[in-house]
Amino acid sequence: MSIKNESVHKAVLPALALRGLVVFPGQVIQFEVGRKKSALAIDEAISTSQTVFLIAQKDIREDDPARVNFMKTGVVATIRQVNKAPGDVIRVVAEGLYRAKITEMIKRDPYLKVEIARCALVETKGNVKTEGLVRSAKNAFDAYCERTQGVPHDIVLEIAATKKPGHLADFIAANVVQDYEAKQMILDELNSVKRLEKLHVLLEREIQMLDIEEEIQQKVQEQINQNQKEYFLREQIKTIMNELGEGDNPYEDAEEFRERMENLNLPIDVQEKLEKDCERFSRMPPGSHDAAVLRNYLDITLGLPWNKTTKDKINIPAARRQLDHDHFGMQKVKERILEMLAVRKLSPDIKGQIICLVGPPGVGKTSIARSIAKAIGRKYVRIALGGVKDESEIRGHRRTYIGAMPGRIISAIRQAKVKNPLMLLDEVDKLSNDFRGDPTSALLEVLDAEQNHTYQDHFIDVPFDLSEVLFLMTANNYGAIPSPLLDRMEIIELPSYTHEEKFAIAKKHLIPKQVKKHGMDAKTIRFRDDAVRFLIDGYTREAGVRNLERKLASLCRKTAVRVVSETEEKCSITIPQIEEMLGPVKYKPEDLSRKSEVGIANGLAWTSVGGEIMPIEVAILDGSGKIELTGSLGDVMKESAKAAVSYIRAHTEELNINHDFYLKKDIHIHVPEGAVPKDGPSAGITLATALISALSGRAVRGDLAMTGEITLRGKVLPIGGLKEKTMAAYRNGMQTVVVPKGNQSDLSELDETVRNRLCFVIADTLDDVLSVALEDSGEEKTAPVEKKVLRAPKGEPVKPAIADTVN
Repeated sequence: MSIKNESVHKAVLPALALRGLVVFPGQVIQFEVGRKKSALAIDEAISTSQTVFLIAQKDIREDDPARVNFMKTGVVATIRQVNKAPGDVIRVVAEGLYRAKITEMIKRDPYLKVEIARCALVETKGNVKTEGLVRSAKNAFDAYCERTQGVPHDIVLEIAATKKPGHLADFIAANVVQDYEAKQMILDELNSVKRLEKLHVLLEREIQMLDIEEEIQQKVQEQINQNQKEYFLREQIKTIMNELGEGDNPYEDAEEFRERMENLNLPIDVQEKLEKDCERFSRMPPGSHDAAVLRNYLDITLGLPWNKTTKDKINIPAARRQLDHDHFGMQKVKERILEMLAVRKLSPDIKGQIICLVGPPGVGKTSIARSIAKAIGRKYVRIALGGVKDESEIRGHRRTYIGAMPGRIISAIRQAKVKNPLMLLDEVDKLSNDFRGDPTSALLEVLDAEQNHTYQDHFIDVPFDLSEVLFLMTANNYGAIPSPLLDRMEIIELPSYTHEEKFAIAKKHLIPKQVKKHGMDAKTIRFRDDAVRFLIDGYTREAGVRNLERKLASLCRKTAVRVVSETEEKCSITIPQIEEMLGPVKYKPEDLSRKSEVGIANGLAWTSVGGEIMPIEVAILDGSGKIELTGSLGDVMKESAKAAVSYIRAHTEELNINHDFYLKKDIHIHVPEGAVPKDGPSAGITLATALISALSGRAVRGDLAMTGEITLRGKVLPIGGLKEKTMAAYRNGMQTVVVPKGNQSDLSELDETVRNRLCFVIADTLDDVLSVALEDSGEEKTAPVEKKVLRAPKGEPVKPAIADTVN
């Protein structure tokens, strides 16, 4: 190896900072100069030695040459020609002479001037390895030329004649390599053999890149040719169809479906199936029945929001304000909903939270679902399930049937236009079944978090993800919901409204709503508080507030007539005006007797619209021991009556009743409103009390109501629906309610107003009931027992026979 030391002198030269351009020794290059400092450097070079130092700058984005960082190595070049170009641009032709490095920056303004030192090159004497490297590099260059076919012929000849490795590397790099950083790497290498080795690696990489580009280009060209062929054929078919007078073109529709499919980013299995259907559709003759069916199927399926969602905006304080604004009371329900939202904010991917709101009509089940959707920013859709008998209503019909369509779940998703709406399944307890299937069973997959991510509608026939849908359900009676479906829900009960709650709802919500709806304002019509209370008590008797809203709407309509007729400019709704507009009072306080009478006991019944007072009447007649039951009683109530008679026969002495009454007397038990079917065990103690009263002649308190099942041994068993039953007792002016001991823990769940207004007597046996319900025979039968007698502190017995009394 020999070293050729050419750095025998230093020189001070003007310098040009090149952007994205690297010059090699021996290379003649043309470039344009636009920066002012670079133009001054060219002028300095022309006026002195005709030489300039060319070096690339590291950051090509920097516009000021005075602040740039330079590469390691540059080239001293001689200027051959300078021409002026339009736009204050100078076109320069220069030839590289030798490599050099900057040793000192002389000045930066008004142009760059540096001291440079010539680089010492390392040249290697020729040997077999060097010759092999040169030949390999030339072969790689030939391979590159075959792939590009754009290298000038004189360059090819020059490279073929070059034998020195250093000169060969410089010449090929200057004419072949595109990346300026790769060129700089070649320029920085002073060892000629290593320089050629690096160039050889760059050439091989460039050849591989050219091969890849050619392969890609070939595939693209093939695809273009195929598309052009298909386009040409479709245009031919289109022309033929137009000549035949056939309007619809399934090929154009199929292309439209394919474009929609590409924009949806569908799951792979769904994509493959729909692509096959599109292909089959494109081959069908236009106007055929199958083509119409398939077009409808593809249109509906591709119209689903496969990947479109809304982002939840869960803000607990804002959600609380929204719920309080839309609904009065219902604190337990609101707290449970806020808990659900808080958990969803902390864990957005949580599954399986399906809430069923159960309560009588008109208490706000449907509207609270709408409030939840508004609070979290989700789309709201409602599915009415009342009266649905066909399973296909839920799952859809097979598309082979005439008039086939998707089920209600998928239709609701299409309506919402997002895949994560809040979906309300309304009146789920009203579902029924017949020979067409059980729609309740079809809901099992919809509401199961482990299955509904692959829900498959019969019409769509591909899996659709329902796991992001927030399901809410409503029902009047959760006992009518099948157990497998009930097991997938969390029940939240909405109780009946108290008088005070109805008054607050009317003042805050219903009256402003109806006044605005009927085109009036607070100056035109004003409702007095005593009139609103009179309207609630005298014209409505319901668990919710729907009928109350209807009555308010009626008052607004009648007031509107007076205002439009110009008989009154302003109207204040008072009690006399309510009676004038709505007619006589429908529900009077004396509808239910508060007198203590013999043979009549007030029971409490649960219905789907709330609780009701159920008076039971017993008449003792001379006869032969027959028992007559009237009032549309079910089997369970009839059995309760027989059990009560058997208990009385076993305890005639303690009850002071003739022991042979069942031989000489007929017993007639009647429950009023005979057209309404009645059943259930909770009237057991009421039946027994009325029978004992009639047989013994002792009156039953008229301000007392009771509920509980009775056994043959006089044990009082717990019942259900206590909340609705006690609400009915409160609405009907009862003062005392007898409840089974087994329901004592349920008293804490009652409304606070009900707990404060009623006195609850806990009964373990029928003796406990009788000691409170029956008056002594010496008392006047028409005098009610004062309520304060039962106002004992919690846990303190009122009478020795009573186990406990809870206020």
